Amino acid sequence: MATLHFELVSPEKLAFSGEVDQVDVPGVDGDFGVMAGHAPMVASVRPGILTVTAGGKHEKIVVLGGLAEVSDKGLTVLAETAMSVQDVDKAAFAEQIAQMEADLKEEEGSALDRAIERLDHFKTIQQHIVSTAMH
Repeated sequence: MATLHFELVSPEKLAFSGEVDQVDVPGVDGDFGVMAGHAPMVASVRPGILTVTAGGKHEKIVVLGGLAEVSDKGLTVLAETAMSVQDVDKAAFAEQIAQMEADLKEEEGSALDRAIERLDHFKTIQQHIVSTAMH
């Protein structure tokens, strides 16, 4: 199987760089998978779980938004935040969700819609983190 060069970059660090079989990205317009030979594209990344597959192993990484670019050189994801699922502070993440819920009272109109959508994405991430911790 042909491999794809993948880089995951956040403001803090280069979170991942290497050859992979596939990367599944949580896109704003829907999740998408990228393998070697994928057509060039640019897509916005929503908060979610990015999955890197290499050598039959899957690595799950929490990303909280960003931009993905597929080119002839591979896939680059510029993430606002990127951390391994195992490295997420579950208590701090739960507090962040509680604060987001409290902040909803101050929003209205389209800003409220965006805040609810972001909160839903964070809750989905939380469900994945909790279920992963139980295995």
